Amino acid sequence: MEVVCGSLSDVESLAVAVGGVTHIYHCAACSTDWAPWRVYYEANVTGVRNLLAAAIGAGGIRRFLHVSTTDVYGYPRQPCDESGPLTDTGLPYNRTKCQGEKLVREASAAGLAVTIIRPATIWGPRGKAFTADIAQLIRQGLMAVLDGGRSPGGFCYVDNAAEALIAAAHAQETVGRAYNIADGTGATWRTYVDALADGLGWRRPWIDIPSAVAFPLAFAMEAAHRYLRIPGRPLLTRHAVRLLSRNQEFPTESARRDFGFRREVSFEQGMASTIAWLTHEFG
Repeated sequence: MEVVCGSLSDVESLAVAVGGVTHIYHCAACSTDWAPWRVYYEANVTGVRNLLAAAIGAGGIRRFLHVSTTDVYGYPRQPCDESGPLTDTGLPYNRTKCQGEKLVREASAAGLAVTIIRPATIWGPRGKAFTADIAQLIRQGLMAVLDGGRSPGGFCYVDNAAEALIAAAHAQETVGRAYNIADGTGATWRTYVDALADGLGWRRPWIDIPSAVAFPLAFAMEAAHRYLRIPGRPLLTRHAVRLLSRNQEFPTESARRDFGFRREVSFEQGMASTIAWLTHEFG
């Protein structure tokens, strides 16, 4: 392993990083639900453009694998396959990830061998948004579920996601195509947060908000943080409401067919490893 320190905004460092490389896995992004627009754009659009330029300039790149997200579909009420259109909902993460994908498509048309992977909810040890942050909210008694937590979360354990990226980057069938990735367990948000709470010995989340109430509430909380310049993130955001209230179990038949994607680590096994890591992190 060779580590090259740099930045997606530092074009020279990217040229060094891709020198002599055959496969690029572009996993970097601003994926939080609350950040300044500039941060989203610089990471998810400008950063993608810079790395694509470096890859094209380097030559010898056999595959550029771009990690996108199922959020690009615009949080439809029913999950769609990869033929679903990119839908800009106006939310910063969704909008900039759509723009980043379009840049990757343009590079593909220019001759770069690309593959796009659209994971749903990646979780597991060392995870932040869907693991450590949720665990912290459970610990504080502030974690909420929407509509009873009955929406499937589209959970994809981190090891399964990593295996998918590697397999997709080395399969000829995947050149120029996009693929949904999720474990297909059907686990709901209620199942997930209760398993975390039980494993850590904490009280299960008790706050349950109807989604019809949650979205305007999130809008109001965001506005208060924005205009009053309240530090930190709102307790509820529009992005989080969309994720927690919509079915995220996007179909993965194409990934199973074209590069043999399958769930190697079960939900129970992943949860045991995650609990062990969180126990260590929280002391």
